[in-house]
Amino acid sequence: MSRMVGTVSRGLRAPIIREGDDLVKIVTETVLEASKQEGFAVRDRDVVAMTEAIVARAQGNYATVADIAADVKAKLGGGTIGVVFPIMSRNRFAICLRGIASGAKKVIVQLSYPSDEVGNHLIDDDLVDAKGVDPYTDVLDEKKYRELFGYTKHQFTGVDYIDYYKQLIAESGAEAEVIFANNPKAILQYTKDVICADIHTRARTKRVLKAAGAERVFGLDEIMNAPVNGSGCNEKYGLLGSNKATEDKVKLFPRACQGLVEDIQKELFKATGKNVEVMVYGDGAFKDPVGKIWELADPIVSPAHTAGLAGTPNELKLKYLADNDFAALDGDALKEAIKEEIRKKDGNLVGKMVSEGTTPRQLTDLLGSLCDLTSGSGDKGTPIVYIQGYFDNYTTE
Repeated sequence: MSRMVGTVSRGLRAPIIREGDDLVKIVTETVLEASKQEGFAVRDRDVVAMTEAIVARAQGNYATVADIAADVKAKLGGGTIGVVFPIMSRNRFAICLRGIASGAKKVIVQLSYPSDEVGNHLIDDDLVDAKGVDPYTDVLDEKKYRELFGYTKHQFTGVDYIDYYKQLIAESGAEAEVIFANNPKAILQYTKDVICADIHTRARTKRVLKAAGAERVFGLDEIMNAPVNGSGCNEKYGLLGSNKATEDKVKLFPRACQGLVEDIQKELFKATGKNVEVMVYGDGAFKDPVGKIWELADPIVSPAHTAGLAGTPNELKLKYLADNDFAALDGDALKEAIKEEIRKKDGNLVGKMVSEGTTPRQLTDLLGSLCDLTSGSGDKGTPIVYIQGYFDNYTTE
């Protein structure tokens, strides 16, 4: 009988990771022990993935509010600083804002509206229309914003982020002001020293501000991109991808970890004789249809992966074949015809109708989403994910 199961994703329980732990040893042993306990065999092209959090924790890659403040003050002078397009997140941005405010006399936060970059809504889109506001051109101060939209709390967190961010800034010893605008140049009416806090649009925001006359412009990727007083850092992403660790410390995105995934691949090959692909993953890349949050607050889904995970899927759309090329076939004849089509498929199906509707994304982004949903972000205790059958197709026995 043909194999009945395709892709399987397993969350593997692991020890609580601490600074200095040997992740190569821990991940390898976890996979091998799980395979024994659960009775699955390690196969070629299986995928083992680990969260970026355990990698950064093992690296001890942390920064304190004081570290962030020192870097901000050194780079932007410690006066009035504009913070443009931060996302609304207690986990992702609150401690970063504490650090920024601790390195400034005044912080002017420019929030995009009706939502932030990753889909957290300040207000409903329809309400913006109803109030006759043009989000492309209108710049609102806090008084005008409150007159129009009142006091709205986030649907899931119950937080009024305007008050929350102002309070964080005040507690850090700086004066706070909030404006609402979707054109980054609006901040230049208040200050020429700016931190671009957006994630995926940061390069454009920096370019626009510099062209418009900003004097000192840094992205979050350029804050904590080198150690401060012995702190952690991330040379490529700075504060981007950081998470709250304590009330005065963030865990940064993991530093160079390509060697880690390659070493785990080697150890698993030594133990099993199988070539297993390995990756580090952060946020997946998917959107919640209810809360409208785009789940990608990290700068990239996978900061490191083995070579076999490069590229995009090259797949045929089975329902297209069944409804078009082989519409006259049924049963075993249909099954065999589709299998034969898969066996002889072109190595590059880009632009061909038979691949229309397949997912046009990088393998690491697809796998990262699967891993993120498998491991969750709470108390499952499964920071390692083991995936089998992902590279199988309908012909695989």
